[in-house]
Amino acid sequence: MTRLSNATLDRLPPDVARPGYERGALATGIVHLGIGAFHRAQEAVFTEAALAAGDLSWGILGASLRSPDTRDALAPQDGLYTVAVRGPAGEDLQVIGAVREVLVGAEDPAALVTAMTDPRVRIVSLTVTEKGYCHDPATGRLNEAHPDIVHDLADPQRPRSAPGYLIEALRRRRAAGTPPFTVLCCDNLPRNGTTVAGIVRDLAAMHDGDLARFVAGDVAFPCTMVDRIVPATTDADRAAIAQRLGVEDAWPIVTEPYNYWAIEDRFPAGRPDWPGVAFVADIAPYEAMKLRLLNASHSVMAYLGYLAGHETIADTIADPPFRHLVEGLMDHEVTPTLKLPPGTDVAAYKRALIERFANPALKHRTWQIAMDGSQKLPQRLLGTVRDRRAAGAPIDRLALGVAGWMRYVTGTDERGQAIDVRDPLAARLRTIAGNAGLNAARLAPMLLEVREVFGDDLAADPRFRAAVTDALSRVIARGARGAVAATA
Repeated sequence: MTRLSNATLDRLPPDVARPGYERGALATGIVHLGIGAFHRAQEAVFTEAALAAGDLSWGILGASLRSPDTRDALAPQDGLYTVAVRGPAGEDLQVIGAVREVLVGAEDPAALVTAMTDPRVRIVSLTVTEKGYCHDPATGRLNEAHPDIVHDLADPQRPRSAPGYLIEALRRRRAAGTPPFTVLCCDNLPRNGTTVAGIVRDLAAMHDGDLARFVAGDVAFPCTMVDRIVPATTDADRAAIAQRLGVEDAWPIVTEPYNYWAIEDRFPAGRPDWPGVAFVADIAPYEAMKLRLLNASHSVMAYLGYLAGHETIADTIADPPFRHLVEGLMDHEVTPTLKLPPGTDVAAYKRALIERFANPALKHRTWQIAMDGSQKLPQRLLGTVRDRRAAGAPIDRLALGVAGWMRYVTGTDERGQAIDVRDPLAARLRTIAGNAGLNAARLAPMLLEVREVFGDDLAADPRFRAAVTDALSRVIARGARGAVAATA
């Protein structure tokens, strides 16, 4: 079948939206590090709308820091790809033209750094996942012993890490007298802009004190909150979308109708006029609402749902005990910790989340969400645990979510089958599980000693240790679904 490309746009069915602007006139105003599915379903879609409104200075140069897969899929398509929005009313297709080019950092780091130093580039945005920042999730600080950071200190002109690319590009721009770009983190980190600013300053200080002061004083790191569910694309998705398009798209995106983006409006070098984006003075309450309600619920369902045999989030939330657990988690343990602006309808947001989780068209796999749990738990669950602990309030559902992660990382499911645990600490977690055996009284305390996840405070807190150990013993004895039913 013929591939999607500039040359085949006019062959698409009339009900497929496509770029109406002259793509050849696009200039690169944004470099995006980590051009995976989420960016292409979210920031690129908002940017497409800005381009369609007439400002062609904000084309995107995407970069994969390691894998060539996205570049190899999109290069023969002139950067074009399809977003399939699936909801109760059916499916809408839109071809996105905002991505001008994709580079692979591992193949040519110098080319990516050079692209980031172009004066026309005014924003460098990132979706490199929590583990991509080479930091300690429990403290939010740079992990100076991380192998990529060690490499980038020794060979800064050929970086491997996202912080390394940012520092080298900012150093060169400063030396050339080019104003710095704005660093726009779109990952699920607490106070993500502030956290990334600290990580980048830490790395800059290891190079040069003046560079660290420049980063602190002259580079903007606005915080953001992004909210859209984007499951991994399957071969069945590719086949169905190709059938509708009449041409092949090697890497389309499937997502939901909901798409929300809130950003602190600090862009000294300028920004696109993104239609539909909420520009706010303080992102913290919106971020907390999303991390603690959506992301926390996702993680709890991912670990416990996977163990119970549910392949997708829609399958999990359709199981009554799991729905009751998630509703109880949101209503009784998370919502009391939120400090929301007046007028925020948190009840409506929670109702919408249940509807979004239940969307069967998305097929969002529990295994996909379960990845990198050691990086996700601190901001998704443990911040809420700390607030509840300080208030002397119950943490039964939160503790069950943590226990689900502990049972999952043992690497064997309830039917004795191997679990493909994808996590930066997978080998260490597997060793701990092997030494402890499937015994909650041994396993829970040993995993709580992983300070990168739990810090010193939770590891030493007898109430938290007891709650998690008790929850894990129920998961082991009754199975995940039985433990959920007993807790919900």
